[in-house]
Parts: sequence; C-alpha cells; structure tokens
Amino acid sequence: MAAWTLVFALVTTSSLVGISEQLQGVNYSPVFSGLNVAAISNNCLSCICHVEGCERQVGKCRMDRGSLSCGPFQIKEPYWIDCGRPGTGWQPCAKQMVCSVNCVRAYMERYGTYCTGGRPPTCEDYAKIHNGGPRGCTKPLESYWRRVKACCDASFGGRC
Repeated sequence: MAAWTLVFALVTTSSLVGISEQLQGVNYSPVFSGLNVAAISNNCLSCICHVEGCERQVGKCRMDRGSLSCGPFQIKEPYWIDCGRPGTGWQPCAKQMVCSVNCVRAYMERYGTYCTGGRPPTCEDYAKIHNGGPRGCTKPLESYWRRVKACCDASFGGRC
C-alpha cells in the first residue's frame, strides 16, 4: 500500500491525537528530497489540518475568497508554488495528505523565521502564517488562532 494511501486510510478513522501520531511516521517522499522541513510540531500541524477540514477535504477543492483551496490544508496555488511545487501539480498534491503535509512543512520552513524576524516560531506563528501568508504572524488573525488553540487545548492539553 502506498504511504499516502495508508495515511489516508488511517486519517479517515482516527482522532486528532491519532493523526498527530501518524504524522510522526509519514514517509516524507522523494518528491521532497532537498527541501527543508520546518520544526512545526505534529500536534500543531494536526490542529491546523483540523481547522481547515482535514480528512473531510482529502480529494476536494472549494472556492474560498475568489480562488480554489484544495485538500486537507486548503492549499491555494500560490502557497503550493511557495512550498516548492511538490508532486505532479498543485491540485494533485494539495488534495492528498502526505504531499500536502510536506508542502505545509516546507512553507513553514521557508517563512517561519522570516515572519518572526529570526526568533523560533510558535504554533500561533505557524497557524497565522498558514492562514495569512508569509507575513501572517504579524497580522491580526486572532479568530483563526483561537480555533487552532482550542483544538490544541482540547486534543493535546495545550501542547502544540
């Protein structure tokens, strides 16, 4: 069974804690060889995924603010370009779990300390970067962060 198929099968029947544990075992595919991946925690990544729709959005795209957002992390084409254009294309990558996880990690590696001015990013920074772009951590995205934080508190005892 392909790694992404296994992750998809597990994600569709798991809790967020299970998703976080599964992310530890994700085989970061050769598509991403040479890309750095961020130190974003699996718990934080799981909660961002949860807020974006996660397993309910695998294989899907939807209109969001005038453009398509795809997959478990609702990745738009410019985000995919900035994460290094992994996979065989924007939609095929964004719609499936392993490629989109790798894309988010690469995006966070690229923009995490850029946004924070060099200090180590927190989960709040990563959530705001995911939602608001490269300088998202400087934007007033408190309602988005509150949703991610609520997931972190409820699912991981605040450890994100």
